[in-house]
Amino acid sequence: MAIAADYQESACRAARAMVTARVLEDKLRSLYKAGKIVGGVYLGRGQEALSGVLGTQLIPGKDVFAPLIRDQAGRTGFGEDLLDVTRTYLGSVEGPMRGRDGNIHRGRPDKGMPAMISHLGAAVPVVAGILLAKRLKGELDGVVGATCIGDGGASTGAFHEALNVAAVEKLPLVVVIANNQYAYSTPNQAEFSGNLADRAAGYGMRGWEAKGNDLADCLEKVGGAVAAARRGEGPQLVVADLLRLSGHGEHDDGAYVCEDLKKGPLGRDCMDIAKEQLLSSGFIEEGTWENWEQEAREKVTEAVALTQREPTPDAHGEVWNACKAVGAETY
Repeated sequence: MAIAADYQESACRAARAMVTARVLEDKLRSLYKAGKIVGGVYLGRGQEALSGVLGTQLIPGKDVFAPLIRDQAGRTGFGEDLLDVTRTYLGSVEGPMRGRDGNIHRGRPDKGMPAMISHLGAAVPVVAGILLAKRLKGELDGVVGATCIGDGGASTGAFHEALNVAAVEKLPLVVVIANNQYAYSTPNQAEFSGNLADRAAGYGMRGWEAKGNDLADCLEKVGGAVAAARRGEGPQLVVADLLRLSGHGEHDDGAYVCEDLKKGPLGRDCMDIAKEQLLSSGFIEEGTWENWEQEAREKVTEAVALTQREPTPDAHGEVWNACKAVGAETY
C-alpha cells in the first residue's frame, strides 16, 4: 500500500523514530541479557509504527504525551534524548530519575512528557487533568494531550472514568488503545465482549480503527485523530490492532500467543511494512533505510558508552529529601 504524497514528511519522521527505537531496544535487550540492567525490559517490537506516528504527530514543547511501556518509538518521535533512556536503564545519577526509579517510569514533565505511573490506565486521567488545568489557566488553545493503553488496561476503572470526564469537558485528548490481542497472556475473548472502538460512541466521542502495524493506515487514522482533537472536536479514541513480536517482557517467551496470529496479517513486522511503503511511494531510495539503521546504531553505541562511564547512586551519600535536593527551604 502506497502512502499519500501529503504524508511524505510525516511518514519519514515516523519511520526514523521507528528505526531508532528498534535499534535502541535491541541494544537494551542485549544489556538485559548480559545482566547490565536491573528490573524489567519491555520492548515495543511490533508496535513501532503506531507509537512512532503518534509521537511525531504531536508538537514537542506544546502538546502533552504520556507514553506507555511499549512506546519507545513515540518517545523518540516526541523528542526524548537517547541519554535519558540509557541513563535510566543503566541507573546513572545523570538521568531524569537520578537512578532512583524503575527504568520505564522516566519522564520530563516540564517538557510535556509525564513520567509513567502504571500501564493500567493511570495515565489517562493524568493527561485529562493536565488538559483541564491548562484550560483553567488559559493555555489550552491548539494543545493536544495523548496517551496509550493496552487492550487489558482498557478494562480498568481509571480508563473509563477519565474518558467520561474528557467527553463531558470536551478535552483535546487522544487515547490510543494498542490492542496486541493479549492482556499479558489473557486473549481478547476472555477480556471483553464486542468491539473496543464501539465504546467511543458510548462516551460521546469519535472512534477510529487502525491497522497498528501499517504505517500508512496509522498516519491516516492516528494523524486524523490528533488533527481532530487539535481542531477542537473533543476527545478521540483510536483502537489499533497489532501483535507484539516478543513476550510481554524479556522475562516472558510469549509461548501462549496463537500461531495463527503470528502467521496472519497482524504478525507481519511493521518495520518491513513501513520500509516497503516508503520505497513504493518513492519517499526513500534503496539503501536509505539501512543508512538510518547505521546512524541509529552509532548514536545508541555512543549513548551507552557515555552512560557506562557515569556514576550510579550512592545510597549513603544521596540527599533523599526532594526539597533539599533542589535547594529549597524545608519546614
